[in-house]
Amino acid sequence: MERQRARALGFAPGILPPGPLNAITDVAGVLVGQVTVIEGEGTRTGVTAIRPHPGNPYAGRVPAGLFAMNGFGKMAGVTQVQELGELETPILLTNTLAVGRAVEALVDWTLAQPGNEQVRSVNAVVGETNDGRLNDIRLRGVTGAHCAEALTAASPGPVAEGSVGAGTGTMAFGWKGGIGTSSRVLPASLGGWTVGALVQANYGGALCMAGLEVGRGLGKYFLAEHVAQQADADGSVMVILATDAPLSDRNLQRLARRAMAGIARTGAAFSDGSGDYALAFATHPEVIRTAERRGAIARYADLPNDKASPLFVAAAEATEEAVLNALTMATTIESRIGGKRAVGRALPLDRVLALRGC
Repeated sequence: MERQRARALGFAPGILPPGPLNAITDVAGVLVGQVTVIEGEGTRTGVTAIRPHPGNPYAGRVPAGLFAMNGFGKMAGVTQVQELGELETPILLTNTLAVGRAVEALVDWTLAQPGNEQVRSVNAVVGETNDGRLNDIRLRGVTGAHCAEALTAASPGPVAEGSVGAGTGTMAFGWKGGIGTSSRVLPASLGGWTVGALVQANYGGALCMAGLEVGRGLGKYFLAEHVAQQADADGSVMVILATDAPLSDRNLQRLARRAMAGIARTGAAFSDGSGDYALAFATHPEVIRTAERRGAIARYADLPNDKASPLFVAAAEATEEAVLNALTMATTIESRIGGKRAVGRALPLDRVLALRGC
């Protein structure tokens, strides 16, 4: 059966409508670039770059907030984000053993931006999941050049999903995982703001798709007994949230926390070995921390706390659908690691629809 996004298959979680692209790039100015690295028998990995706006992020810093549901991960740059509440670089997603190379590539890219000639400190933000089940991760297939290519390729518009970029070698719920994205738009009466999510899905549990217990129905889930093949609970998930609402870094941290509600709805186990992170940033012009605003006492727009709840709903819904898109768009990936064949099979969409009675 042809790969399709979840909504096309009838899985449209939540109550809020998506944006025109149903992607993180529905938030104006956000750019995404991806490089897929498939080489030889074992390298199945890649890089996904998220740029908060087309300009120089070191000069025009965006407020940001981070939440770690389970901190079993190697995410770089998070302590400064927590301390200062801002991003000064794009975000790169890749595999666990490529974090160092991605950091160096982000530093190189940032130092090369016009206006950064005197910069002497860069806080590069890199997220990761371990794709070692399908990717011979010890080969170190991701290079600095791949990271630079993803940054250069970043653009608005539709975002490729499934077995691409940083999701090339990932698994989720025992099936092939990957990159997924979605968005939600609030009605004008609630501000008309957009929240977009992009996920790198590489975690386990008992898959649930918009309330349908797919994992149980297909007999593949964490802690399953007396079945031939069980799903591993370990792995990780990275969630990147973007919004055009004027949120402070404090409320962006609250927004990031709500992303985990969306991950929970998909049936996540949040196991001991799973690194579960969400990072949220805002792009409203009146919250960007320009050099001028950072040089003196400044006024920033700030959506009140009691107006944030609809955005929380949007974050959970967009995250949930982004995971579903990662699974429904992913294609089967095969490799050989240490002389052994490894296969990440795509979620069988026909069997999923049969569970629903379609």
